[in-house]
Amino acid sequence: MQTLEAAANLVVLIGVILIFLITLQKRLGRHAALRALHQLRSLVHVIDMHQLTKDPSLVVGPERNTAASPKREMTAFELGRYLDYASEMLSLTGKIAALYAQDLDDPVVVEAVNDIEMLATNLSRKIWQKIAILQVAAQGQIQAMVPE
Repeated sequence: MQTLEAAANLVVLIGVILIFLITLQKRLGRHAALRALHQLRSLVHVIDMHQLTKDPSLVVGPERNTAASPKREMTAFELGRYLDYASEMLSLTGKIAALYAQDLDDPVVVEAVNDIEMLATNLSRKIWQKIAILQVAAQGQIQAMVPE
């Protein structure tokens, strides 16, 4: 009876070890992917942080700076290009995040990728609102210069 109990314990122990080893690669892949996705999420926030002071109304309208305001030396064209590049960087970051999920069928990784893509899309939408303001302002300035 003791031999049978020892054999049963050994079979259970070997089974647990096999399950651990089989899932080890998946857990290591998840850990590496989540670490890289965290860095991409941080990059998205850095891109957003750098364009926060790029206000199109200050470029096309009267200056309303305070002593603590950052210097804004971009023209409307340069600001439009800058915002366009920021939007492209956000889009590329979302696409890079999607590459992490293509080989992993892990729901946690897929959810993290979807969160990053949603964050990048929402921030890009805010940037395109700024670009639209610049375009409307530029169109108004052009129409103001054309004699009737």
